[in-house]
Amino acid sequence: MRIIYAVSGEGSGHSSRAKEMATHLLGAGHEILFVSYDRGYAVLHTQFPCRRIDGLRIISVDNKVSMLRTLIYNLRMLPAYYRSLQALRRVFDEFQPEVVISDFEPMCARLATARGLPLISLDNQHRMRFMDYDSPARLRRDRWVTEQVIRAMVPKPNVALATTFLQGPVKNSHTFLFPPILRSEVGRLRPSSQGYHLVYVTSEYDTLIDTLREFPEQRFVVYGYNRNESRDNQQFKEFSTAGFLDDLAGCESVIATAGFTLMSEAMFLQKPYLAFPMGGQFEQQLNAHCLEQLRFGLYGKRADRGTVQHFFEELPQYREALSHYPDGYTNNPDAPRNLQICNKLDDLLTNDGALLRHFQEAKQYA
Repeated sequence: MRIIYAVSGEGSGHSSRAKEMATHLLGAGHEILFVSYDRGYAVLHTQFPCRRIDGLRIISVDNKVSMLRTLIYNLRMLPAYYRSLQALRRVFDEFQPEVVISDFEPMCARLATARGLPLISLDNQHRMRFMDYDSPARLRRDRWVTEQVIRAMVPKPNVALATTFLQGPVKNSHTFLFPPILRSEVGRLRPSSQGYHLVYVTSEYDTLIDTLREFPEQRFVVYGYNRNESRDNQQFKEFSTAGFLDDLAGCESVIATAGFTLMSEAMFLQKPYLAFPMGGQFEQQLNAHCLEQLRFGLYGKRADRGTVQHFFEELPQYREALSHYPDGYTNNPDAPRNLQICNKLDDLLTNDGALLRHFQEAKQYA
């Protein structure tokens, strides 16, 4: 089948997940055309047919979403977004997709709905829309706002394939939950303990960096500042996929923002995690909350000495809990990964998408 696979360009998790799914779909004989922007396009266009668009961005400062800067940036980009939408209409006319898969990319999802094409959402965001889950009472308002944003971003898909590391009841028969999608490069890693902690921030987070200097007995390898230098007990590195994965495999723990993909990979490699959710991002706050529920790490509410000290003191308990993670590392790095979600995609798309069309023709769901 001809599939347009639309991928959000925010962060690295969307494109990492899409690469794995596209490799499986191509192996099954389907034709894929990616649509993405920013980091997503940078990752995907070197390996797959891919069309670049302009897409929504979130602007953060010191690990907190800046609503004003985010609003100003996206308002300035409105003419570019309109041009991208017009270009996408031509892409749909030329490629004639039979199915659209959206990893939280709204333009292609809306075009699929407008043209009556089957729409599959494949992401971790839709667990917050279609799964029942617990969250702290203090985040009730943020939770409601996030669920409304998800509804606004992606029209109701015919089928939602949602990844999650904490399972819960689903709200309808069109939603299916799966363990996190693991990159093949991560599946081949062999974890070790090299005596340092891996620090990863998606934008400069000086408050955390200053706090980590208060632990001279510890070593930290830091990504996110786009420079190579050593300072005190910290070694800053420019990002490279291979270098980062090597450091992830060899670290004692991970100290980072609460992005879903890195947290999932740390869980697989059985690395305790100190999560500092980005302020203003409910999904990251939910990820950190789930991390604590699983006892795999600590939800860092403040990047201060007491929080970091408490995390270090609890490392043995976190490692014990991680040793029982059912989707964690085994001694067979070549074991097949992502089987459940790949099998579901095959079920939906075989026989020219007969099962997917069944979902599309079914009555509306909650």
